[in-house]
Amino acid sequence: MIKEIQTGLFDNLNIKTNDSNVENHDTSRQGPLAYRARPKDFEEFQGQKHIYKRYPFIMDDNIPSMVIWGPPGTGKTTLANVIALKSSKELYRFSAVLGGVNDLKKLIARAAEMKVRTKKDAIIFIDEIHRFNKAQQDALLPYVEEGAFTLIGATTENPRVSVNKALLSRLHIVELKKLGEEDILEILKRAQINWKIETSVEIIEFIADYSGGDARNALNFLEIIEKNSQKKELGLNEVKKLILDNSREYDRNNNRHYDVISAFIKSLRGSDPDAALLWLAIMIDGGEDPVFIARRLVIFASEDVGNADPSALTLATSALTAVKNIGMPEARIILGQATSYLASTYKSNASYNAINQAISYVEQRDTIEVPDHLKNHPPKGTPPYKYPHNYPDHWVNQEYTTEEIPKFYGPTEMGKERFLKERLDSLRTT
Repeated sequence: MIKEIQTGLFDNLNIKTNDSNVENHDTSRQGPLAYRARPKDFEEFQGQKHIYKRYPFIMDDNIPSMVIWGPPGTGKTTLANVIALKSSKELYRFSAVLGGVNDLKKLIARAAEMKVRTKKDAIIFIDEIHRFNKAQQDALLPYVEEGAFTLIGATTENPRVSVNKALLSRLHIVELKKLGEEDILEILKRAQINWKIETSVEIIEFIADYSGGDARNALNFLEIIEKNSQKKELGLNEVKKLILDNSREYDRNNNRHYDVISAFIKSLRGSDPDAALLWLAIMIDGGEDPVFIARRLVIFASEDVGNADPSALTLATSALTAVKNIGMPEARIILGQATSYLASTYKSNASYNAINQAISYVEQRDTIEVPDHLKNHPPKGTPPYKYPHNYPDHWVNQEYTTEEIPKFYGPTEMGKERFLKERLDSLRTT
């Protein structure tokens, strides 16, 4: 099994190595089920049969450095463990989230020291390697180049984007696929037998269906049953409630966060209040910052509603102030009101397009001079500025720039913006 090396200074680095006496399964109930059920050989490694033909080098004793890429719960860490056991090399684990360059260099030095003592080559496994910045990834380059150890990185991000090209050119990419329901079922049945977890076929199938192709999630759900079954037997309805409460994913700092807020804004823009409220509810259920949601509503009120309904911006800014002062759970009521109104009202992005076009116009030119009659202190002899309020309808024909500028603002006929269009059209024909 994998065991800790007690090294004092290095204890916090999560350094691990192999034990040659490996049993097929640890039948104790110590540790999470997902850890206990981790396969120890390629025969038990489930759902990734394509890797043996596509990446045959993983079966070799002298394996190359690689990065294992795949969705959560597909077996990246497990594959690294199996490869290490098969190759009889010492495995040292390092988390890119918890450690920096100095910690990594200490680990590399420790691996080199152990190699001298044990005569065994080292594998350094770096979990979430995409979280390493350029300096941290560059620190690995000379060691990988000279073959000081075998590097195995794991990432949920496309390594072609998240790993530096210099380092990536020295690594093989091993891609794991999302697990199918049949694969999850096989993993669950094996764990159920090995740890004598009594439950029904219907419950096992329900877990497989709601695990989202994530073996770790599935085993965590099965562990809930394992723990609760010691008190009482759980029925399907009880298990459903437990699993559904724990199965909804929402990561405030990852793709799910950006995907849901994107769907929320697009539903608002598409004037679908029901869909917008759905995505709002998903964000609230996932623990999204309500102030973040309120800020996005303010931006939307100006960008997508604009002058079609000027009161929308007032409503949104009031909602932002209220959400900041009130907080959850009552803030959900304010967010719901603002969301339903903004989704239902007239839309226009004319003012949004106008400012973007005006900025683009300015960026493509030298300094644009202010006409003399518009300056704060006009030069002597300049024709006077005409004060519009002194004229009928509070308007007078007058130049406000000497540039031949395009019509940046083209109001639509949506909502109240129609009145702005009618007024400007009448003035432009005067």
